[in-house]
Amino acid sequence: MTAEGDTNQGARRAAWQAEHLDADTKALLDEDARYFLHQSLSTPCLNGLRAADGIYLEDLQGRRYMDFHGNSVQQVGFRNPRVMNAIKEQLDQLPFSPRRYTNRPAVALARKLAELAPGDLSRVLFTPGGAEANSIALQLARVATGRHKTISMWDAFHGGTLDTISIGGEAQFRAGIGPLLPGTEHVPPPDPYHCPFRCLERAGACDLACAAMVEYVLEKEGDVAAVVAESVRNAPYIPSAEYWQAVRAACDRHGALLILDEIPHALGRTGSFFTCENFGVVPDILVIGKGLGGAVFPLAAVIAREGLNVAADRALGHFTHEKNPVACAAGLATIEEIEERGLVGHARELGAYALQRLRELADRHPLVGDVRGLGLLLGVELVRDRETRERAVDETEAVMYAALSRGLNFKTTMGNVINLSPPLIISPEQIDQALGILEAAIGEVEGEFGYSE
Repeated sequence: MTAEGDTNQGARRAAWQAEHLDADTKALLDEDARYFLHQSLSTPCLNGLRAADGIYLEDLQGRRYMDFHGNSVQQVGFRNPRVMNAIKEQLDQLPFSPRRYTNRPAVALARKLAELAPGDLSRVLFTPGGAEANSIALQLARVATGRHKTISMWDAFHGGTLDTISIGGEAQFRAGIGPLLPGTEHVPPPDPYHCPFRCLERAGACDLACAAMVEYVLEKEGDVAAVVAESVRNAPYIPSAEYWQAVRAACDRHGALLILDEIPHALGRTGSFFTCENFGVVPDILVIGKGLGGAVFPLAAVIAREGLNVAADRALGHFTHEKNPVACAAGLATIEEIEERGLVGHARELGAYALQRLRELADRHPLVGDVRGLGLLLGVELVRDRETRERAVDETEAVMYAALSRGLNFKTTMGNVINLSPPLIISPEQIDQALGILEAAIGEVEGEFGYSE
């Protein structure tokens, strides 16, 4: 099972490429495969692109795809005019800021994030990417607590560096790589549909059982620096508010920090600017990224509470592009676009509409076992049997390629979950079109595999 996406070397991919790609595209893919290191989920590549605009990707042959994947960077859409203009203007003024110097865009973006963040989260560091930001959060937790152990979740993804795959929970990144960071304990995530404690029949009990396991390990270890988790797993797993409130209280009782990773879905995707606001909980450290750079620049941020400004004698994030003025200009423009266009509320309202449409779709299709969502972070889980909940992995891959052939791009997670993360600028009409494509693809695959009511 591939947790973070589809396999890039399967028979279905080869068949799709043979049917849809011309000689020029295949030649570019061959050249790409010649020069890039091959790795799962990436090279060899699926297709080649020549343009991206709004909610659409355009391939080398001129076909357009509604992009419900976008590596979670496209909250304000591709080639957003406000973001592009801010980048161009900043390039003409100050393209780079070396270490030991600051600049107005960097200070302005840090100030804006401190103003927006919940509670007393007010101290910021910028990094080029989310994995580096999570690394800073881990280092800061060690300095602040004098401890090094962590508790994180199986199936979690926090980045592809050695420290972040150590706290991550996916075999695709961890298996066979050798020794990982010591003291990285793991517990089950709050996933009611596949509850490891078999407490599905008790409404609300699954979340609380998983929260109790976090406290159990905190108590048994006794010297944990931080609990590190995604506020919402991108699959998505959507815990209850009671879950996060119980985990927050457990951290406080045992002297551990709470680090929440919102790299893929902060900035409004879940119907709140920061995802943790949906649950009424404030972490000690909040990590955001991906969409912060406006679907142009790699940019992430660590936002910590004032009391954690305790590492002045350390180099927590000594990154060359720590205060890149062009990236920060893109970040400011992204936030302005989200605020002025009301994209947070739009995501909340349109996401509720889309989730209802997906529930109606599920009633019509036996292949659909579960649908779930929070704002415009949506998931459709495909199963071979609704009673046993056996994962329909082959069928999910088939649905993905059937949808791609019709002009809808998305990723799969956990092998059998269709992840739908469209740009927040999407319209209701475009949502309807995309869900129509998805339903047609599911119907086609149900026919291929012999599913019936």
